[in-house]
Amino acid sequence: MVAIGRALMSRPRVLLLDEPFLGLAPKVVQLILEALLVLKESGLTMLLVEQKLDIALQHSTRAYVLIKGRVVCADRAEALAAREDLSQLYFASA
Repeated sequence: MVAIGRALMSRPRVLLLDEPFLGLAPKVVQLILEALLVLKESGLTMLLVEQKLDIALQHSTRAYVLIKGRVVCADRAEALAAREDLSQLYFASA
């Protein structure tokens, strides 16, 4: 949370977040998510790198699935979330 606050002090046009929910308690994840949604509504563009698809896809506009550094799938977040094979995509490409 301190890192996000520090980044926001520079008034960025784009905020890059790398695994912001990693290792956090669910209650803390919810607090950070709520703060990020407020930032999104204020017009701040964010690039989120996240493994928790349930969170990432629910609150994103576009999503890219990377496996071993390569983009294997890209689409609107809602379209990717609707894919039944999304959880199996990693194993098929590994």
